[in-house]
Amino acid sequence: MVQPGRPPGGGVRGESGACADWVRAELEGCPVELVEVAGLSASGWVRSGGEDGAHVGLLADAEAELPPIVVHGPSMRIIDGVHRVRAAVRRGCSRIAAVRYSGSAEDAFVLSVWLNRAHGLPLGRGDRRAAAERILASHGHWSDRRIAAAVGLAAGTVAGLRACSTGQNDQLDKRVGRDGRGRPVNAAVGRRLAGKLLVEEPGASLRSVARRAGVSPATVQDVRRRLRAGDDPVPAQRRGSRPAPARPGQSWVVSAAEMRRALEQMKRDPALRFSESGRMLLRWLDRHATGIAEWGQLVQAVPSHCRALVAEFARVYAAAWADLAGSLEDSGSAELEIAQG
Repeated sequence: MVQPGRPPGGGVRGESGACADWVRAELEGCPVELVEVAGLSASGWVRSGGEDGAHVGLLADAEAELPPIVVHGPSMRIIDGVHRVRAAVRRGCSRIAAVRYSGSAEDAFVLSVWLNRAHGLPLGRGDRRAAAERILASHGHWSDRRIAAAVGLAAGTVAGLRACSTGQNDQLDKRVGRDGRGRPVNAAVGRRLAGKLLVEEPGASLRSVARRAGVSPATVQDVRRRLRAGDDPVPAQRRGSRPAPARPGQSWVVSAAEMRRALEQMKRDPALRFSESGRMLLRWLDRHATGIAEWGQLVQAVPSHCRALVAEFARVYAAAWADLAGSLEDSGSAELEIAQG
């Protein structure tokens, strides 16, 4: 028997970051009840390719009880669990256990993306990009990195989508990061607000000012030092127009450290460590990860008459890497064709 308040059966356990915390908070306390399958809707589903018949068959034949689905109470749209609903129909069930979520339709979509991405069949890259564009429109105050965590894309990719968006989200003064804290898009705004607060409330603590200005305590300390010296709270190099968003091609700049940590975890994976092909893959990835950190020095070492040729090599390699990424994400197998000259 399903007990009220039971959490949904998959998706957020073990995840970290503010987005996972947000998902848990949104679903916490949502009632679990039996709902009529005939009254459910799958419209607006995050998977453009539709259902996977083979996966439905596996679920229908499974002996174990399937976890509750998640539905949007006001519309009865399925947030997570379309395949489980189809499996229940094959089993001849007219009702299914469901977590009833009563939030907004926009928040329900974010939940759907996260839950479908975090377990079961992976979302294709096209679906994740489409989801990112939709979340940018509804949750533009979220940072690129937070949206990237929700949909499973690189932060640089989300930044590129934001830059191409026709909406007004890029005009917001603040964005909420993965840690749940709001920060000014333009650091100069936060510094000037911190300076104003320090003048008006000289006895306020650094943390109090930092929290209200949306900057770090270290930034507030620097603003206080500059004010005492009679300087502008905003350094000269930070004045003027806001910085341009990161280009999609520069996503490795913000994610190189994260990729290094992920690689270290992969090195401890027995499935890779204990096979020759796995060890070869790890050595290959390690060599390229190390090379990224040395690119600045390599660029300086390229003679002027060779730069155009090296740039062309870089474009070819970049295209090959992009094809590999697409093959791994969309089909699970890399089918690359290399022209033999």
